[in-house]
Amino acid sequence: MNLSFFDQFSSPSLLGIPLILISMTFPALLLPSMGNRWVTNRVSTLQLWAVNLITKQLMTPLNKKGHKWALILTSLMIFLLLINLLGLLPYTFTPTTQLSMNLALAFPLWLATLLTGLRNQPSVSLGHLLPEGTPTPLIPALILIETTSLLIRPLALGVRLTANLTAGHLLIQLISTATVALFTTMPLVSLLTFLVLFLLTILEVAVAMIQAYVFVLLLTLYLQENI
Repeated sequence: MNLSFFDQFSSPSLLGIPLILISMTFPALLLPSMGNRWVTNRVSTLQLWAVNLITKQLMTPLNKKGHKWALILTSLMIFLLLINLLGLLPYTFTPTTQLSMNLALAFPLWLATLLTGLRNQPSVSLGHLLPEGTPTPLIPALILIETTSLLIRPLALGVRLTANLTAGHLLIQLISTATVALFTTMPLVSLLTFLVLFLLTILEVAVAMIQAYVFVLLLTLYLQENI
């Protein structure tokens, strides 16, 4: 029984071929294709409004040099948002519950921000490893601590996203299982658990959106430190 709770996090496969790549590209099918007119329909207008809102929120912490990252950061935000929300549908798979995928997204982008800072302003980037006014005996320890905290940033990004989504999916499955099991014996208790399940689902929708935003926002803050 315990193993069945975690079966939802295993990558689906067909004839031994993993289908995770198909599930990752499926959100792109939900985006309407742009035509040769400025405004085609209400869906395109809503899409344009959402993209402008997301881009404005992500570019707020950055200066003008960081605005060249607007396309990749906005695309990443929409990609994570759609995958997280689609994963809440029944009989679906959420790729962002896989730590390997989240690290594959976090590590290259974090490394790109770090290399950007080392190329453009190496003194300032290396200066973050040693706060100003540090006593001389504490310099080796602080450099080691700051270097460690810098290197675990991509791991923290991936683990944060994976842990929050995994915990939410497990809670939903546990409470839904209890709701079905109690329906025949204790209908009133089953109704109460169904209410808890409904509220938890609303909470998970909010968590799915917040975690996608936090993932990209932290990348923008790392970028701001290096430009």
